[in-house]
Formats: sequence, structure tokens, C-alpha cells
Amino acid sequence: MNPTLPSQLPQWQKLQQLAQHPWSLTQLFADQSDRARKFSVTVEGIYFDYSKQCLDQNVKEALIELANACDLKQKIARLYQGDKVNSSEDRAALHTALRLPKTAQLSHQGVDVVAEVHDSLEKAAVMVDRIRNGIWRGYSGKAITDVVNIGVGGSDLGPVMTNTALDEWADSTIKVHFVSNMDGTQLGSLLERLNPETTLFIISSKSFGTVDTLSNAQTARAWLFSTGASQATLLRRHFIGISANPERVSAWGIPEEHHLKLWDWVGGRFSMWSAIGLAVAIRIGTKRFNEMLQGAYAMDQHFAQADFEQNLPVLLGLIGVWNSTFLEINAHTVLPYDGRLKYFPSYLTQLEMESNGKSVTHDGQPVNYATCPILWGEIGSNAQHAFYQLLHQGTQKVSCDFIACVNYYQESEAGELKHQHALSLANCLAQSRVLAFGNDALAPKPDQAASDLDKFKRYRGNQPSTTILLDELTPRSFGALIALYEHKVFVMASIWDINPFDQWGVEMGKQVANEVFAHIHLQKSSSTQVEDTDTDFDSSTEALLQHINKKIEE
Repeated sequence: MNPTLPSQLPQWQKLQQLAQHPWSLTQLFADQSDRARKFSVTVEGIYFDYSKQCLDQNVKEALIELANACDLKQKIARLYQGDKVNSSEDRAALHTALRLPKTAQLSHQGVDVVAEVHDSLEKAAVMVDRIRNGIWRGYSGKAITDVVNIGVGGSDLGPVMTNTALDEWADSTIKVHFVSNMDGTQLGSLLERLNPETTLFIISSKSFGTVDTLSNAQTARAWLFSTGASQATLLRRHFIGISANPERVSAWGIPEEHHLKLWDWVGGRFSMWSAIGLAVAIRIGTKRFNEMLQGAYAMDQHFAQADFEQNLPVLLGLIGVWNSTFLEINAHTVLPYDGRLKYFPSYLTQLEMESNGKSVTHDGQPVNYATCPILWGEIGSNAQHAFYQLLHQGTQKVSCDFIACVNYYQESEAGELKHQHALSLANCLAQSRVLAFGNDALAPKPDQAASDLDKFKRYRGNQPSTTILLDELTPRSFGALIALYEHKVFVMASIWDINPFDQWGVEMGKQVANEVFAHIHLQKSSSTQVEDTDTDFDSSTEALLQHINKKIEE
């Protein structure tokens, strides 16, 4: 007998019935003068307003009932204690252990996880201090001036996002660069500007077998080797390896003292809290990096302990399920009104779609309901002049997260900057208002005459949104914000009964790429070239290969 799908639960069916209600945000606010108070929560300097979602108290209670029916509380406990919640890979998912305080206790398969995590962080901290203080020297004896993080996916997006978000906290003159593109253009243009004597490379790859990362790493190594300096010296002084596979790191040439540890129980997209964040720590220092961990830990505690009615990750996740699965809103956009959060939507694109872009349950059954929506986003001010037209007047249903920071510029700073920040906040609130209420957001003037243009100026409204306000953006509040969305992903996966910690869809593409690569002629008249017809590919792929190889041979 097949296990019960969540869609067979009576709580699920109740929500299906509630979803048929003709939801009107205008009516919901008219019926509840205190709606904003009832549908908002404040935790860790984060004000969470979900009053502009198409739901009422009955829906909220039904969603919590569904969470209880899906054993969400028990699933959270299993996640934290290191059970094998990554069912397809038979692994734990212990990213929360990466921000546990040193005094915490957690054992996994007989190993003291807390001790191992802090040993790795302390080793990284020593490296950070040596690099920042000019003790770490390149092959010619000069101090390091530039650090290049080579990674892809979770080994790139998290650090890139964090480095940008916390740039004002940077207190080092060392420049940090990030390389992820496998085509070489990103690294090639960067190397033209760097000095090999003063450049340090961080090679970040959980498996240390990712083609994208290793191809860039090999190019960096060849660039350094072209200096003519001792290869052993270059590998020792200009490379740090971060991986769960130390044997491969050593085989590549990086000495053991410059290895930093990852674990198989940390997914790449959940790894920014580990040594993967080394480049960030070099820019902002170990103290502030630890403050970020503390903020994430505070959110972890809230997620584990707070009642679901007041639990930010639970509410954010349940709202996501309500919108995508029951209201059939298949697109979601994240709109930070703060340039420091420029890469936050890109980070969430991977975090949510790679985690929850699944169509089978933990047991391998095909799901019969919508899971993760298509997610994208942009800085709000840019988005207003790009895709807001679709949000306001298009035909697609889209749910939105608005994110802003209340306090930014200090009293001592230029008045114009404070004015601009206030304008940004005003736009954030205004856009969520127009999305919710459409034309009702702006009352017509008493003497305003009807116009032929009116039919083109109709704003449909009723687009649901959540607004998240940070008191201010600090390492601690940023850590809490990221942990909030990590846990949101887990909540949604728990309701859908899918595994958010594997990514088999990514692996397939890598395998096929290796097969295709063998049929690309790397140079003219190559003795190793394969006949264009010697493939089992489809006619399109074969034709494309023939075109590529023809142009290479010309």
C-alpha cells in the first residue's frame, strides 16, 4: 500500500475548499480595522507583515492544522538532531550545526559535531588573521592584496551575496573577487588586472570534482605556474582548498595545512556559514562573521521553540504553500528596497528552486499538487522600471516579498542620502499598497473627469505580498534573515513531503555535459577528435556539434 500523500489529508482538503473563496484584499481590510496588528510578528529586529496576503484567520488556523498533521514539529526536531532527513542520499542535513555556540552539544554518528565545526572555524580564523595582517605572503615575499574565491552554486552565491550586503562592515584593504562562470571569461578578465605575487585563490567545492570550479582553478594554477616560480611554493602560498574530500584537494596540489573542512551533511546552498564564508571573513573580520552566525542561531532557536502562530519561518513557509499550491500562484518575486541586498534574490533562486523544485515525495511517489513556484527578483527601484508592469497590469498571478531596512544613514551623514533612503522606503510601501488594492490605493479627485485613457490605467490589485522590515542591516540581522528563508524552504518541503536537500536534476546535466564534451574538437586537426557521426545524440545536438566543430576547424 502506498503511503498517504499530504493531499489526501482532511486538513489539505479543507484548505482546497477555502481556496475557492473569492478573496479580496480590499474587502479583508474593510472587514478588519486591526488586520495589520493581527497578521504581523516581530522577532530579532525583523517586522513581518503578512496582512496583505489573501487569507483570514480561518485559513491561518487551517494551515497550522495542516502543519501539525504533517508532523512539522517532529520534522524540525529530526532536522536539528541530525536524523537522515536527506532521504535519497541517506544523510543528515545539519547546516544549523554550523552556527551552534561552542558550548552546545550535538553528536552525529559518534562524532562531536560542535567540536569539529569550531575546529574548522578556528583554523579559518587563523588564516583570516594571517591574511588580513600581512603575515601570509606570496611566493615573492609580498603580502596578499587580492583574494579570489573560485566556486559555483552554493560555494559562490552565498559568499557573493554576503560580501555585498555587509560591505560597509569591511575593515580590510584586501580586495575580494568571486569567479563562477565556467567559460573562462570572468576569470580571464580578472587575471589581467591581478598581480600573481599578491593574489590568493580559495578553491571552494564540496566534492572537489565540480567541473566548473576545477576548470577555473586549473586556469588559475597555470597562470601562477607561468611565473616560473617553484610550483610547490606557489601551491603552498597561493591556494586554500575548502572541501569535504581532502584526498582530492591534496591530489590537486594544495598542502594539508591549507585545507578547510566541509561535511557530507552540509548541502552547498546551505554552506555559507562554514569555511565557505572564508572570503567574507577576510573582508569583514572573524568577529563580525561570528555575529552573522549568532543572528542565524537566534533564528534557529526561534524556529525550534516558538508557537506556530508566532513563528516567522513557519508562517512564511505556510503562506508560500497556500499561495503556490492552493491559490495556484505559480510565480514569486523577491523585491529588496536596499542596494546592499542586490544578490539576495539570486541567492534565493537557488535556495528555493534547487531545494523544492521536486515532483516526487520522500518515498518516490509522484506528487499531484504544485510545489515550488518560479522565483526571481531584483532591487525594488530597478524592478519598478522593469517587470512591475506585469505585476500591476499583466495577466499572471504573482506573490511578492518586499524587504527593506528602516534605519540606514546616521544623523551625521548627508541629508540627501537620508532623503533618498526615505524615498526608497516610501516606494516599497506604496508598491505593496498598489499591488494589494489596485486603483483603490489612490482615491480619485472629486473634480476628476472620466478619460478615454482610464481603461489603460486600471490596476487590478489583489496581488498578495509580505513585507519584511529590518530595523537595520547588520551582520547579526543579516544572518537572521538568511536563516529565516532557509527554514521557510524546510517548512514548505515538510508540507509537500519532498526532500529539499538533494538535487538530482542538477547532476543529470553534468553527466550529459561530459558525454557531449568528448565530441568537441579542442583544436584544429586534433588527433583525438571524434567523427561527428560517432554519437548517439539527437539530431539537434549532432547538428550543433557539427556547426561548432566546423567553426573550430576553419
